[in-house]
Amino acid sequence: MSSNSDAEIAAVAPAPSASQEVAEVLAAAPPPVSNSASSAVANSESENNPSPLGPNPETPVGWPADGKLSLEWVRNLMSVFDWASRNLDPTQLPDVFPVEVFDSLVLCASKILHKEANCVAVDQLGPESTVVVVGDLHGQLHDLLFLLNDAGFPSENRFFVFNGDYVDRGAWGLESFLILLAWKVFLPRSVYLLRGNHESKYCTSVYGFEKEVLTKYGDKGKHVYRKCLGCFEGLPLTSMVGKYVYTAHGGLFRSTPATPKRSKGKKNRRIAFNPDPSSTLSLGSFEELNKARRSVLDPPWEGSNLIPGDVLWSDPSMKPGLSPNKERGIGLLWGPDCTEDFLKKFQLKLIIRSHEGPDAREKRPGLGGMDNGYTIDHIVESGKLITLFSAPDYPQFQGTEERYRNKGAYIVLEPPNFDNPVFHSFEAITPRPKANPFYNFEEVIDSDEELDLASMATSP
Repeated sequence: MSSNSDAEIAAVAPAPSASQEVAEVLAAAPPPVSNSASSAVANSESENNPSPLGPNPETPVGWPADGKLSLEWVRNLMSVFDWASRNLDPTQLPDVFPVEVFDSLVLCASKILHKEANCVAVDQLGPESTVVVVGDLHGQLHDLLFLLNDAGFPSENRFFVFNGDYVDRGAWGLESFLILLAWKVFLPRSVYLLRGNHESKYCTSVYGFEKEVLTKYGDKGKHVYRKCLGCFEGLPLTSMVGKYVYTAHGGLFRSTPATPKRSKGKKNRRIAFNPDPSSTLSLGSFEELNKARRSVLDPPWEGSNLIPGDVLWSDPSMKPGLSPNKERGIGLLWGPDCTEDFLKKFQLKLIIRSHEGPDAREKRPGLGGMDNGYTIDHIVESGKLITLFSAPDYPQFQGTEERYRNKGAYIVLEPPNFDNPVFHSFEAITPRPKANPFYNFEEVIDSDEELDLASMATSP
């Protein structure tokens, strides 16, 4: 930001263009600030674990003439976003990542994502393959960069499944999401991006992503935000890794053989999970899952299309049975018996879900905390249910002085069966670059409770 003396000089001298200003900052910028962990990452140049941080990122980022992304292009994008987060005002992001390049990237990614099934099959696995599963990221760009380096970049033999919640709360949701889209376009059969509950119009309007985009792209902000929402609609809901592992953001889902028609009129309508008290909830099938309509801005909590809301919003419980998730107002609660039924019915051994950070788990009796970035929630005869959270020291902006100081984690699945999780916990990269929040974090709740469902229903 310019000081008063700078303003006085500008009054008598021609002001540099935005691109000139970025070039000058880039030339004079010191190396990125990092702690010992990130320094180790930056110094690692091994073939299996390359660093994303080149000495000087190439700006502005341009779209390749042939429309094909390369490893060098993706690495430079990561470096540019890391550098910009430390050296530029958020409003200068278009100077290093023009909206035209954004359009090209999102268009290419959306074409790929919309063609994928609701449950993507990660089954091109060989004896040398590994699969990395990642939980919530929430715009914590620098922790994402560390994770990618620590796990090793995606490749023909290193697959990634991201379990959603790329945006909101953190200050760099847009950059984080765009990096993942770039990896998807570069290696579409090695990178799988699932949808989280925050990839929706309602959540992004409350928890900061909409304001982040509007701030960073100014008069083009509405256009960029609309394109992001369209891309969110195309994200698959779940994955099947090999033969034995199911992953989803929230978790399990109900069978929807027949449900009452949605009541007419959006105002003052009652919310009813199960209008017929004589009917009982039961777990759904993969056939029903793949028939569900996922291309909705905000998954409904009533009507005939309930499976997307279940997949994105549901939570495990230590209480047996399947019931409406009344605390969140959408989705389900399921007990260990349901985990066993699901695993046994579909001959699975492992469920990996995300969706709950340390703030949410603080209010969940009987379930473990998120200190290490993961919990093993159910251990049953057929296998396990795991909750995975990949945003350490979360949330970035917190209204209380005492922080959770949780670690983040990712899971590595290895051959031959890819059903034995290896956990990797990691600390947050510190210090984070200074940033301002894009939502009122002191007043907005941090565990997605008491949702304003009327707003979700009436949002255009």
